Amino acid sequence: MTSRLPSLNGLRAFEAAARHMSFTLAASELNVTQTAISHQIKRLEEELGVRLFVRQNRSLSLTPEAVEYLPGVRAAFNDLRLATDRLLRKDDDHVLTVSTLASLAAKWLLPRLSAFQEAHPGIDVRITTSTNLVDFQRDKVDAAIRYGRGQWGGLRADWLMADELFPVCSPSLLQGNKPLGCPEDLKQHVLLHTSNANSDDWRLWLTAAGLPADLSKQPGITFDMIFMTIQAAIDGIGVAMGRTSYVQDDITKGRLVVPFKITLPTDAGFYLVSPQGRADTPKLAAFRKWLGTVAHS
Repeated sequence: MTSRLPSLNGLRAFEAAARHMSFTLAASELNVTQTAISHQIKRLEEELGVRLFVRQNRSLSLTPEAVEYLPGVRAAFNDLRLATDRLLRKDDDHVLTVSTLASLAAKWLLPRLSAFQEAHPGIDVRITTSTNLVDFQRDKVDAAIRYGRGQWGGLRADWLMADELFPVCSPSLLQGNKPLGCPEDLKQHVLLHTSNANSDDWRLWLTAAGLPADLSKQPGITFDMIFMTIQAAIDGIGVAMGRTSYVQDDITKGRLVVPFKITLPTDAGFYLVSPQGRADTPKLAAFRKWLGTVAHS
């Protein structure tokens, strides 16, 4: 037979009075009268059939039974407080942690992020960069901006934007001694490469432009992050293979130019990826809506 739990109000009064060793201080903490505390504890003692306090003049002490009972009651209330904190923190937490690629953060996301913070001052955005797949639970990440085809099992993937491939260079390179009027002129220039995920970009574009793919193997410079490749192009070191999301701001501001009209669409794009169960939290919904707006502007 399951025992009936005693009065929750009585237990709260008992825990507070035992912690303060004062009915007066317990009443102040719980925002009730001292008489109410006294009545709640008396009712609890009657329910339990056990005396909990020894009242002597102006002093208060716990009975041996209360000393034994108190740790369990206190632990139960602590568990309730922690569970409530976790619940509220999960639903209403103002911190939004987003994982993305370092180059996308540097060249696209960060220059725009102040607009989101102005629109949503109550949300504290934290950006973490990684090329690895995110373990949302272990890494305590709310969402990730990732490049791919939108197929990540068990996760919600919201389309943000596509990329196109095309060469970019500093305006100074067009004014140099070596002409850069047509794709064949690339043979006279240093090609800037990005390793890993973008290592095939030059070969794909050269093939689309009708040039030998082996041209991509001529001596050049390779970087491990695309934002470094783009910066080298801005500095006039060579010609880089640009992707729309990484170079559009630099083109708009005149730091880069597009020497040829040939562009190559990619078969993948950027997505905002998040766990299905947390995808519609207010902070993430606001961020998704804002991302969708800036990605298509």
